[in-house]
Amino acid sequence: MAPTASDAPPAGAATRDAADLRGQARQRLLWAYGLGDVGTGMGASLIGFYLLRFYVAAGLPPWLAGLAYGLGRLWDAINDPIVGWLSDKTSSPWGPRIPWILWSAAPLGAAMAAMWWLPPWQSIWTKFAIFLLISVVANSLYTCVNLPYTALAAELSTDVSLRTRLNTARFTGSILATVTAALLAGVLVRDLSDAGSYLPVGLMAGLIITASALLCGWGLVPAARHCQRPERSTGTTRRLLRRVLRNGRFGMVLGLYLLLWCSLQLMQAVSLFFLPVVMEVPESLSKLILLPFLVSSLGGLWLWTAVSHRSGRLAALRYGGGLWIASCLVVMLLQPLDNTLGAFAWPGNAIRLLLLLGTIVIAGIGASTAYLIPWSLLPDAIDADPEKPAGQYSAWMVLAQKVCISLVITLLGVLLTASGYSEALPNAAQPASALVTIRLCMGLIPALLVVLGLVVMRRWPIRRVQQP
Repeated sequence: MAPTASDAPPAGAATRDAADLRGQARQRLLWAYGLGDVGTGMGASLIGFYLLRFYVAAGLPPWLAGLAYGLGRLWDAINDPIVGWLSDKTSSPWGPRIPWILWSAAPLGAAMAAMWWLPPWQSIWTKFAIFLLISVVANSLYTCVNLPYTALAAELSTDVSLRTRLNTARFTGSILATVTAALLAGVLVRDLSDAGSYLPVGLMAGLIITASALLCGWGLVPAARHCQRPERSTGTTRRLLRRVLRNGRFGMVLGLYLLLWCSLQLMQAVSLFFLPVVMEVPESLSKLILLPFLVSSLGGLWLWTAVSHRSGRLAALRYGGGLWIASCLVVMLLQPLDNTLGAFAWPGNAIRLLLLLGTIVIAGIGASTAYLIPWSLLPDAIDADPEKPAGQYSAWMVLAQKVCISLVITLLGVLLTASGYSEALPNAAQPASALVTIRLCMGLIPALLVVLGLVVMRRWPIRRVQQP
């Protein structure tokens, strides 16, 4: 089906595959696409690691903090198909995606900064309402930038190799931004229990989010002007949804994505409870000990990209998933530090700390498959649809992910409350039931989710890797 006049590139700008770009034009594409997930990746990582902890520190009980987090992500899911549909139908000389990225950049930065503001009122319900309102606004703007950006991967090129490189560039930028966020939080958040100390990190992140989104949009303009456009999808929303659900490849990619990201998000959200409470790592060190995970995730991206080019993406998924599962099972066996000694006291605490760090590094290498593999497989699933509405597929994928994450984090808050965890108690005084619950959420439960993800992909059709 040929594009309509309104869908086609501007006059004189014929559609062409970005795989044909060479030299500086190709480098500009990769750098710009990598920048696109710098700001949003930083925002997402701060939310994933710190937001639940911030809500609890602000005075919300864990169950209510989990509800605030979960409802914000649930709204984030609801607005995805709306933005995807509107983005598919947007017409501009720059293509349908770039205007969304550029116009939403500054408002997104401001809203992301506001998420870390501590309201001065004492009522927990007033705080809950304010946190939820800000989260709804911030998540709406996040979708306006991130969803059109992710849809571009399928439209810029049909080449498997370039698509994998684009997603490698994307998540390299994301993980580097996450490392930067962890460093900023480690320096600027004075005390995890002091909710007022989180705002400086939010302000810095807001500036970076705005700048990176603007640079991404500007850098992608030349390639986006000439890339393929989504077809005009006719019919009811129900018919369009049925078509998406009948796409078997998309079902497998979606299942994999949900399982891996629920595992990753659960580990991120519980990590700042696990390290100081269960492992008895000093809080000042707990904030920085996340860095080995993030750095090893970056190394894992490049490792699995190389494995994907040599042996295929499913092989990379199996190897990385195996490392991830193994590290999660080791978490169930790690012994806490002796709080009567220094954190680096030899041999007891030093050996335990080294084992913890080694487990974190292996987990990061394995978990990097959650960033790379599902998104590199998504364009293949979109190709199976003759109309190729990349915005809709990206929207439904992200919608389902956010619904699952909202349920997972809400459930985590309920489990923490039911286990007897209390922010008012010192770490050493938390009940044994809370320690077991936190350890399960960091170890066994994520491992089971990854196993299910590998099972889902067992029937994925093999496709020959195209050389660049």
